[in-house]
Amino acid sequence: MQGFIPHTASEIEEMLGFLGLQKIEELFDSIPQSIRLAEGALDVPDGISEPDLLERMEDFASRNTPTSADLVCFAGGGAYDHGIASATKALASRSEFVTAYTPYQPEVAQGVLQALFEYQTLVSRLSGLPISNASLYDGASALVEAVNLCTAQKRNNLVWMSQGINPSFREVVRTFAIGTGHRIVEIPLREGVTIWPATAEEMPGVIVVGYPSYLGVIEDMPSIKEFVQRNDIRLVVVYDPVSMALLKSPGSFEADVAVAEGQAFGVGLNFGGPYVGLFSTRNEFVRLLPGRLVGETVDGRGRKGYVTTLRTREQDIRREKASSNVCTNQTLIAITAAIQLSWLGKAGLKELAQRCYAGTEYLKKLLVQSGSAFTLLYQGATVREFAVKTPIAPETVVDRMVEEGFLAGIPLTSGFEGSDVHGSLLLSVTERRNTQEIDRFVDAMQRVVK
Repeated sequence: MQGFIPHTASEIEEMLGFLGLQKIEELFDSIPQSIRLAEGALDVPDGISEPDLLERMEDFASRNTPTSADLVCFAGGGAYDHGIASATKALASRSEFVTAYTPYQPEVAQGVLQALFEYQTLVSRLSGLPISNASLYDGASALVEAVNLCTAQKRNNLVWMSQGINPSFREVVRTFAIGTGHRIVEIPLREGVTIWPATAEEMPGVIVVGYPSYLGVIEDMPSIKEFVQRNDIRLVVVYDPVSMALLKSPGSFEADVAVAEGQAFGVGLNFGGPYVGLFSTRNEFVRLLPGRLVGETVDGRGRKGYVTTLRTREQDIRREKASSNVCTNQTLIAITAAIQLSWLGKAGLKELAQRCYAGTEYLKKLLVQSGSAFTLLYQGATVREFAVKTPIAPETVVDRMVEEGFLAGIPLTSGFEGSDVHGSLLLSVTERRNTQEIDRFVDAMQRVVK
C-alpha cells in the first residue's frame, strides 16, 4: 500500500502517532468487511519499466482495427466517419485551447469564453431554439439533462420516450431515473414511426422523440407538435445536427428542449469518446439550464467582453431541489465543433448533408437491386441512415464484412421490443463515402450473404 502514498515513512509514522493509530489499515476500520476487497483480489501485476510498458500498450492498441486505415465505415448510430478539416485540427490543437483551465476568471480567459459563446450561437442556429449551454458530456447525458429540466418545470415525472431513440441513450436515461424517480415509459414503433397513445389514464409531463430517429425515419413532427400542445406536454427532440441542414429545426416545431450528439463536427470516432452533447432550450427555461452559459457583456470601459453567467454552481447549494448537478462542460470538444461548423459555414453544412443524402439513396438503390434478398426495413424518407433486412443474421454479416475491409453497420438485435426491427442492419453514409466505395461495399455484401 505504501508504494501508492507519496509520503515518507517518518511522515506516515508522525501522522499515525497524532491519530493514536498503530498502522495505516486502521484508518479504514469504519468500512464494513462485507464491501472490502479481499487481499490480492485486484491481482495487480509487478511493476515494469517505461519502455516495456509502452511496448505492451502498443501491442494492445494493435489489436484494434481502425476505420482510418483498415476499414471503410458504413456504421453510424450516433458516431459517424465524417471528414475533419485541416484547419479544425490545427486550431483546436493550439495550446491556448488544449491547456485552458475552467474560465472562471474572465479577465484571463476571453479567448476561450468567446469561442464558447460562438459555439452556443451555432448550436442555437442548428436547433432553432434561442438558448444553448456551453455543451454537455455527450448526447446521452444531454438527453438526461433535458428530461430533468422538463420534469422539474412541469412537476410531472412521467416520461414517454420513443423507441426510436438511440438504445444507448435510452439505457442512460433509465439508469439515471433509478435515482431521480422519473417514470420512464418506452413507446413502441410501427413501421418505424412512434405510436403515441391518443388517450391514457395519466398523461406524461414530457415526451421524447428522435428527429430523424435512430433508424433514420423522419417522424410526423407537425402531428407531435399538435399532440403536445393539446395536452400541455413538454417536448424533447433528440435531433441529428447534420440533417438539420436539410430539415426544419426542432425549434420550428416548438420543441421545449433540443439535444444532440455533436461528434459529427470535427471529432473523430475515437473508439466512442470523448464526444460533446448539444443542448438548447427556450428563453423561459434559462434558470433551469444545466451546465454553463457564456454571456456577452461590456467591461467598465464599455468594451465587449464574455463571462460565464447563471453558472449552476448554485445547484450545489440547492441540493435535492436542484434540477441538475452538472457544473462543467466539454470545452475543448465544443470549441472543436465550433471551429468545424464555422469552417463549413451554412452552405458547406448543406453541401455536406446533401452528399450524405445522395450517398444514402445510392446505397439503398444498389442493395435493393442487388438480387441478394436485401429489403429496406422501412420505405419512408431518410437523410443519411437506414435499416435493411439481411438474408442471414446481421451479426454474421458484420463479422464477414470485416474480412472484406468494411465496417458494415450496426446489427439491430435488442432495444426494440415488440417491433419488426430485430434482424436488421443499420447503415449510414457520410460525405467521405464515394461511389466506388459504395459499389465495392455492395459487391462484398452480395458475397458474404451467399
